Amino acid sequence: MRSKRTRVVAGIAAPVLAMGLAACSGAGGKSGGGGSSGGHSIKVLMVNNPQMVDLQKLTAANFTKQTGITVNYTVLPENDLRDKASQEFSSQAGQYDVATLSNFEIPFYSKNGWLANLDSIAADKTFNQADVLKPMTQALTANGHLYGEPFYGESSFLMYRKDIFAAKGLTMPANPTWDQVATLAAKLDGAAPGMKGICLRGQTGWGQVLAPLTTVVNTFGGTWFDKDWNAQVTSPEFTAATNFYVNLVKAHGEAGAAQAGFTECLNDMEQSKVAMWYDATSAAGSLEGSGSPVAGKVGYAPAPVQKTKSSGWLYTWAWAVEKASKDQSDADKFVSWAASSEYESEVGKQLGWARVPAGKRTSTYSNPDYVKSATAFAKPTLAAISAANPTNPGVQPRPAPGIQFVDIPEFTDFGTQASTFISNAIAGQTSVSKALSQAQALAQTAGNKYKGK
Repeated sequence: MRSKRTRVVAGIAAPVLAMGLAACSGAGGKSGGGGSSGGHSIKVLMVNNPQMVDLQKLTAANFTKQTGITVNYTVLPENDLRDKASQEFSSQAGQYDVATLSNFEIPFYSKNGWLANLDSIAADKTFNQADVLKPMTQALTANGHLYGEPFYGESSFLMYRKDIFAAKGLTMPANPTWDQVATLAAKLDGAAPGMKGICLRGQTGWGQVLAPLTTVVNTFGGTWFDKDWNAQVTSPEFTAATNFYVNLVKAHGEAGAAQAGFTECLNDMEQSKVAMWYDATSAAGSLEGSGSPVAGKVGYAPAPVQKTKSSGWLYTWAWAVEKASKDQSDADKFVSWAASSEYESEVGKQLGWARVPAGKRTSTYSNPDYVKSATAFAKPTLAAISAANPTNPGVQPRPAPGIQFVDIPEFTDFGTQASTFISNAIAGQTSVSKALSQAQALAQTAGNKYKGK
């Protein structure tokens, strides 16, 4: 996820993708139109990731030409996008018809009545909803209705230097445990000049250090909340997972770990400063891309586990339609195009198959053109996404969906504060026990709002 990421995200979400785009949105933040629309136009609020830049380039000559609908884009960096979307959708101002939202926002936006459902798109046989990866559809569905269509998606996996492993006589297990990863990290320290065993995010942010850490908590048997909204941050399982993570990155992790996020770990992996890296599947495109010094040298293993069968996260930037939109029919047509397999083909043919917004459709991974461009990581990525279970990621019932986050609005606040405490523990400025005690209080304050509801 590269949020703060983004981003990833994410998150979500996701730092390496959240590039500044000078003049990308054109005058007034609008672009992507062109052609005669006969008066039909829609407004799309969109994050400024590279996949969306490609969409802008292809809109006029493809979507507008086919439908007569002009698309006016407003393109913003991820944090600004989230703030703008929250203001717009909560007020139902109707200024935008479509927005890029993640599987973090869509569940509670839909619960608040801010989104129009996309059931008509899902029922359209030409769109082929069954082709959309099941975890993606599941993450974007609430109360039996679909509220988002994914543009691209990701999970997480373990990346490692095959050549370094071979030189050290080491073998990556087919399904590694975290204990095995820790043992390998110790053996890989110093395998090349200045090389450390593993890179793990330590940077403050609910979409930075908490993204990988929460997956470790899940597989160690922990959870942020039990089913009754009682915070479990100081539980034995949560504590064991956090101690493991902090100790691993302090003993065998990258230099400056407390300031390292997605981008920093990507750079360390490319510069041979680390032998392993646990993070987003979307990182593989950069590692295997043209000009990467480690292209062809990286292997990909499932996210390490402890008590669960899988532990990879799930994140997607998806298209959602504002309920207040006065042009929902045209908005639906745009979503149907932008999330379609046909759009993926247009990207592949016109811009190159490596730039396809993947991670959302089964058919992408049987397309020989795409598979050829992503041979090293296509199957591991598909496996990671397919194994993700946002409603049941751990060993106990949860009160809200989410793998690397808790899907409530309050998580952005208490999660970010909690991440600061944990980042400080990685930096040696506080103990894990004190960090979790502080986080427990914040989480319980948030959980109290939901008790009995």
